[in-house]
Amino acid sequence: MPPEASAVPPSGTTCHEGGHEESARLNAADRAREAIGKARAGDPRALARLISLVENAAPELRAIARALAPLSGQARVIGLTGAPGVGKSTVTAAMVAAYRERGQRVAVLAVDPTSPFTGGALLGDRVRMQDHATDPDVFIRSMATRGHLGGLSQAAPQALRVLDAAGFAVLLVETVGVGQAEVEIASLADTTLVTVAPGMGDAIQAAKAGILEVADVFVVNKADKPGAQETVRDLRSMIAMARRHADDWKPPIMTTVAIKGEGIGELVAKVDAHWAWLDSSGQGEARRRARAREEIAAIALAELRRGVGGLPGDSRLDDLAGQVAEGKLDPFTAADELTATDPA
Repeated sequence: MPPEASAVPPSGTTCHEGGHEESARLNAADRAREAIGKARAGDPRALARLISLVENAAPELRAIARALAPLSGQARVIGLTGAPGVGKSTVTAAMVAAYRERGQRVAVLAVDPTSPFTGGALLGDRVRMQDHATDPDVFIRSMATRGHLGGLSQAAPQALRVLDAAGFAVLLVETVGVGQAEVEIASLADTTLVTVAPGMGDAIQAAKAGILEVADVFVVNKADKPGAQETVRDLRSMIAMARRHADDWKPPIMTTVAIKGEGIGELVAKVDAHWAWLDSSGQGEARRRARAREEIAAIALAELRRGVGGLPGDSRLDDLAGQVAEGKLDPFTAADELTATDPA
């Protein structure tokens, strides 16, 4: 009798190749679980390596994501944004101290702009947060934007999942600080703090659409400087003009002198109040679902772009770009060619 038939590998794949791919997949999954276990046990090196793998879109990324899924969803995410120079890093450091006094583990994800000339980034937030550098229950990670707009790094959502799964109760995300269009943080955080400072603009500036509209809490930092009360008044006027239902959250305005720790306790109390409102109103679950939708869509679009050769540096895109630049092709036709099914 003929020997018993073995499992047939997929078309175009030998048994050896299929076994090798399966083995590599299992090894990646094992490595991911091991690294996550070490991170949850408090190993900062393992945690830093996990975030680096996420940031660099390493081959283990999908295995890491699968292992993280059942472990995440417990942490509260606070976003801090505002124009450069208003004291976001100082407010962040003061809030870390406040949460540590409660005995909570805190992680900070600080995003810094990438130089368009060198591709590097001055990760200055670690310099400003040296007071917490030796605390084993505080993890501070700086990430470069790598050209991603909106004030965040493209890898920020996955990095937050890593920190969440590692057991941190509070995640503070400090954005680049690029101006009125920096609103992406609102889709990533449970609570968004918009930090302003006296002398950063008048009532017209406060009423402009953009960054000020995403605030759950306003923070007027450097409140010991001249003009602080005028800034508070302008923000109150802007809030009064907004249309809200009776049960909607009305953003409070908190004044702080973060470098001295003044007003930070009251600020944290307002964040607690916002979290309570999120839970009671159902908005917390709605925001988490919206965040998941955005994350899925971003990954899917990136895969589609990669599939059609739509990323900078891909030969098809570069060839079409050359034709458009030379006037041989219009950009719409070039886009159609890029997204058309490859006959091969």
